[in-house]
Amino acid sequence: MSQAAPAEADSPLLVTQDYRDLYRQGKRLEKQGRYSEAIAYYNKAIEIRPDEYWLWYDRGSVLRELGQYEQAIANFDKALALRPNDYWAWYNRGYILLEELEQFEEAIANFDKALAIRRDDYWAWFRRGDALRHLERYEEAISDYDEALSIRRDDYWAWFRRGDALRHLGRYKEALQSYDEAQYIRSNEFWTYYKIGDTLRYLERYEEALASYQKAIELNPNDEYAWYNRACCAARVGQESLAIECLETALKINPNFHIFVNTDPDLDVIQDNRQLEDLLSKMAEWNP
Repeated sequence: MSQAAPAEADSPLLVTQDYRDLYRQGKRLEKQGRYSEAIAYYNKAIEIRPDEYWLWYDRGSVLRELGQYEQAIANFDKALALRPNDYWAWYNRGYILLEELEQFEEAIANFDKALAIRRDDYWAWFRRGDALRHLERYEEAISDYDEALSIRRDDYWAWFRRGDALRHLGRYKEALQSYDEAQYIRSNEFWTYYKIGDTLRYLERYEEALASYQKAIELNPNDEYAWYNRACCAARVGQESLAIECLETALKINPNFHIFVNTDPDLDVIQDNRQLEDLLSKMAEWNP
């Protein structure tokens, strides 16, 4: 959707010297998603009243929405100079560093500041856990997800990412429990069934993994990894025709998967299968 014309062109408000009127108008435009216009009002208000915390904080929020992340952080810094113990400025600063700039260590330091102010806030624990997970500090990430879940027990994403951290540590049974909790909260998420399938596969519970990948495929029939991994599980339990059928679908979605077929130990049992030979011959026709 295109932005409306800049606020300078059509509003007498910008000539006022009352920063509160300018702030209210900027806030109204921000709530409407008219960020470029809102900036003009915040700019003028800051010229008049540069020592007002909310002007810097809200301009930082709008700059974040506009994708101007470094400028947003600079505005949050101005806000924090005026109000050093403000939870939201530290949290939003950390959020940008985590999600947009991938500066994970600095993001953790910001979430630490936020948690020193508001210890019982779910979001700061959750985001700090995400930053630790990106740094492969999985034990610490699990601890943070546990803190988040102690505040909000029914949160899908905390259970899901806790499962991911446990899986990276090879703690597959515990990971499966976390994914099961996530699945209970949201019963129709592709990624939950996919990760449950992967975890069951690591545990060599191939029949159960087959069922989980099938559910994932029902939710997202165009994911080649789900089809391929289902083929591997089918081969493991001796369902050769199903394995080749799943492989064929995976290869139709992504022909590059053919490079795995002759080297994947999960598919050893079907290497001498005539159907597989026919499939690979057909692949040559698809990709001359």
